Amino acid sequence: MFDLTQQLDVFPTAIDLKRIDLSLNMRRFYRMSVQPDLFGGACLVREWGRIGFRGQMLIEQHDDEGKAVTALMKLSARKTRRGYRAVTEQCAE
Repeated sequence: MFDLTQQLDVFPTAIDLKRIDLSLNMRRFYRMSVQPDLFGGACLVREWGRIGFRGQMLIEQHDDEGKAVTALMKLSARKTRRGYRAVTEQCAE
C-alpha cells in the first residue's frame, strides 16, 4: 500500500537565488547545494557572482547532511534578508 523506501524531502538540498536591481547595475546569483562526500559526511557547495560570468565557489565540509542543510537554510535566510529572491519567484528587472 505505501512505498516505505521513498522519503520526501522536507528541507531543500539545493537553492538558486538572484538579486537584480537595474538602478544599481546589480545582477547577481547565489547557488547552494548539499553534496555527499567520500567519508560519510556532507558538503555545502556555494557559488556566487555576477549573472553571465563565472563567479566564485566555496566548499564547506560538515559532519552529516543535517548540519549541512541547517547551514544552507541559515545562509538562505541571510541572503533573502539582503534582497536575494528564489529563481522561481518573480525578480524585479
